[in-house]
Amino acid sequence: MYGIHYATLAIMAANVLVSLKGFNDMSFFERYKFGVGAINAGQKERMLSSGFLHVDMAHLFFNMFTLYFFADVVITWFGPTKFVGIYFISLLAGSLLALFFHKNEPHYSAVGASGAVTGILYAAILLQPDMRLGLLFIPIPVPAYVVGIGYLLYSIYGMKKRLGNIGHTAHFGGAIGGYITVLIFKPDLLVTDTIMVILLAVPIVILFVMEKLGKI
Repeated sequence: MYGIHYATLAIMAANVLVSLKGFNDMSFFERYKFGVGAINAGQKERMLSSGFLHVDMAHLFFNMFTLYFFADVVITWFGPTKFVGIYFISLLAGSLLALFFHKNEPHYSAVGASGAVTGILYAAILLQPDMRLGLLFIPIPVPAYVVGIGYLLYSIYGMKKRLGNIGHTAHFGGAIGGYITVLIFKPDLLVTDTIMVILLAVPIVILFVMEKLGKI
């Protein structure tokens, strides 16, 4: 674990400990997972606690692996306190968007740090849009902003088609949280990187236009 910032390590540790508890205690897992019916009944803490539970070790590993790669970008720009702030704001933004889109589905449930991690990912892309990311199915590194925009467009498609057992809505909400929080912390990006700020906002605008039109 050498080289991991203590703030990243603390978040990883919290995810591991809570997830392990959930793996071994189904009543704990059921009590603190994201559940629309339970949240609407008053158990608002699920909107936060669900972000530290995972379905299995592979789910946990993938989220922590992604966090490991992008956390340092955000920490380098903002420091550990604001990094943690972006993480939790993104987590809650993911839960809020999921609740908004699934408010009439009382049996809808979800777990995972994906919303928070996607917020950190999108924040890192907004801060360093030209960094190159390697993808398994593409032989050459791709600019980060292309990956970010493409991922959110895919998330819209996944939300519309209900693809897989994946919380596309929480991922998208987390990205919105990371995007907005970065602009709050560093508003000069609106002037210095106007085009990139607009480009990364395009999928967000598309989502809400589609929702307004009843297309999703």
